[in-house]
Amino acid sequence: MSTDTYESELIAEITELRALLHTKEIELAQLRYKKQVSQEYGLNNNEICRYSRQLFLPEIGVQGQKKIKDSSILIVGAGGLGCPAALYLACAGVGCIGIVDYDDIEINNLHRQLLYTEANIGTAKVIAAAESINRLNSYVKVVPYKIQLNSKNAMDIIKNYDIVIDGTDNVATRYLLNDACVLSGKPLVSGSALKFEGHFSVFNYNNGPCYRCIFPIPPPPETVTNCGDGGVLGAAVGIIGVLQALETLKIILSMSDITSGRLLLFDGTETKFHNVRLRPKNPDCAICGEHRVIHELIDYEEFCGAKANDKEPNLNLLKKEERISVEEYNQIVKIDSKPHILIDVRSPEEYQICHLQNSINLPFTQLNKDHNLKLIKDNIKKVQEEHHSVDLYLMCRRGNDSQKAVQYLKKILAEETLEIRDIIGVRLVSGCL
Repeated sequence: MSTDTYESELIAEITELRALLHTKEIELAQLRYKKQVSQEYGLNNNEICRYSRQLFLPEIGVQGQKKIKDSSILIVGAGGLGCPAALYLACAGVGCIGIVDYDDIEINNLHRQLLYTEANIGTAKVIAAAESINRLNSYVKVVPYKIQLNSKNAMDIIKNYDIVIDGTDNVATRYLLNDACVLSGKPLVSGSALKFEGHFSVFNYNNGPCYRCIFPIPPPPETVTNCGDGGVLGAAVGIIGVLQALETLKIILSMSDITSGRLLLFDGTETKFHNVRLRPKNPDCAICGEHRVIHELIDYEEFCGAKANDKEPNLNLLKKEERISVEEYNQIVKIDSKPHILIDVRSPEEYQICHLQNSINLPFTQLNKDHNLKLIKDNIKKVQEEHHSVDLYLMCRRGNDSQKAVQYLKKILAEETLEIRDIIGVRLVSGCL
């Protein structure tokens, strides 16, 4: 039996065992629940013991805990923000949590998405999240939605919940959620994190501004960076997710000083928080203003000029003959031994993780610097003196920046007699980087 076949059989067996375990855990929880005695205010003995430390708080008490139990929260995005938010809301006793996410778990999720384990890799995020939450608190009803939220399904889902948490990583979904929450009359707890930083705010709450009031026009797509490109520290995004959970609980409890009309900024490098006062509700806002022009959900990908997911689009900027596969490049190096120059346009941090021998690291953002252009020309001249001809190849993580680099260098090196081509699919053979 081959290793791959045995691995597939093991995965199938583990999946069956996990399903059986989940079923038995539900049976055990139901059995224990039947043994509990409910008090007149709607909490049983087990719940009183479980939540006792927060029941002691004057802001919560028995009535507050009943509000938490009766609440329903929708979390859109089961990633670095959604996971900690879901964990703390479930542990606090929220009665129903809906989770929307279309993605499956990858190993690069695990450093920040704490609902999942190595055993969950390849599993749908919403399914694994529901199982994890039910193991933490069997009193919580979890409704998984393995879909991509869009203009057709958003209203039907959101209408079933009291509060919406935005844990997504893209602009189009942010506008979609804002508009859907305004039209549904639901508060939106919005958060974002990148690198060591993060911020969050509450929109459409208690006559406060909505997201469009502050940002009526989406940013240019090329100016937006997500954690897949810019990187993020798990602890930093976790802080924002926990704050989203805290603010959601405060809204449930009708507490004062909700982060509406202001933006809370977190700087993890200096461990500082800053509050920025936002503009008030805009009477001319297209969705919540006095003379609104948006009465139903629109095409948000068209509005924002970007996809409503956090997946980097695969650009096709070059002709077929201007690109080669990884296998073709391998033949050039090992079989044909053609003289060439290989430029890796990734960041120095990515280059240090792994790189090909004899490659030159010139980050795409620095490619137009005079000293880098001189370095390229000097290398071309050196190889041409030895071999009379030379080809130039460019590579990056996803194949997008390398295509842009080819276009740029074709203009700069137009007088040079050399082929300039991009290498396709480097990420596919280098793993999850």
